Amino acid sequence: MKKRLKFRDDGTFIIVQFSDVEFLDEFDYDPETPKYDSETRALMERIIEAEKPDLIVFAGDVIASNRARDPIHSFRQAVDAAEMSCTPWAAVFGNHDSEGEVPRKTMHELQLQHEYCVAEPDPEGVNGAGNFVVTVAGKNDDTAAALYFVDSGDYSSIGDRVGGYDWIRRDQIDWYVGKSRELTRGSDDQPLPALAFFHIPLPEYNDVWDFQVCYGHRYDSCCSTPSINSGMFAAMVEIGDVMGTFVGHDHGNDFWGTLHGIRLCYGRSTRYVSYVDGVRHDLVPTGARIIRLIEGELRFDTWIRQNDGTVVVEQPEHRPEGRKAQ
Repeated sequence: MKKRLKFRDDGTFIIVQFSDVEFLDEFDYDPETPKYDSETRALMERIIEAEKPDLIVFAGDVIASNRARDPIHSFRQAVDAAEMSCTPWAAVFGNHDSEGEVPRKTMHELQLQHEYCVAEPDPEGVNGAGNFVVTVAGKNDDTAAALYFVDSGDYSSIGDRVGGYDWIRRDQIDWYVGKSRELTRGSDDQPLPALAFFHIPLPEYNDVWDFQVCYGHRYDSCCSTPSINSGMFAAMVEIGDVMGTFVGHDHGNDFWGTLHGIRLCYGRSTRYVSYVDGVRHDLVPTGARIIRLIEGELRFDTWIRQNDGTVVVEQPEHRPEGRKAQ
């Protein structure tokens, strides 16, 4: 029986977001190269011990499937730190999770087999793998918050017309709207405080960086979003329940900013430091984003714990600079 998620007695609920851990088979590497899987595993263990989260979220690219000799083994290794700590966890999938021989549907079925995974089976007739919602109970055992997990896909399936990364499909958006309305009806017609997790950032991530005050870094030249805006952000604004979205994908980005009342947040890459001109630089040390929900409030706190144990609560301010013509 899966553990029910519940706010603590002090009214808080702590989530650790690990992004782009990209596990693979280390024995494929030269013995002289760093053992990134073991380094990443040790980092996750330190963060879990320090934060003692109520939930761990793997925000996509759990494995580097096209470089892994055994993707299923690599996935089990990637989530083992969560399992061994007996902490509830769930994963969404990224573009690298299904580049190998194991499809993402199989990867989602694999996560469901783990004892401490709180993910749910996919809804019928909805695109992707790993679309589900889990709720967090309040002190009176009522449903007090909702966490949406959405498959943002991998690459465009119509590359002859639209290239680049995939986008959240219309039936997924319809599924989210339906689940949100269902939870709202069960909550005295008041939208439940909610967060949403997926891997590939929405096009609005570029909008918030270009036109709003943000906090953190965008060392990558842009946010690597799909070319198609399918309307997921608009649906969340219209519903009014999602307070924040959380993504990975771009290893050099860790900023957050607020657009139309929703905080668009990157995690912190858990495996990769920044690379400038192909050279490793510790501009953005590895780490994890931490999220703290407060029961009964339409807000959350967030900070970053870095690989040296330091906690970054206040990130540098970025003033909007507009957008250059393409």
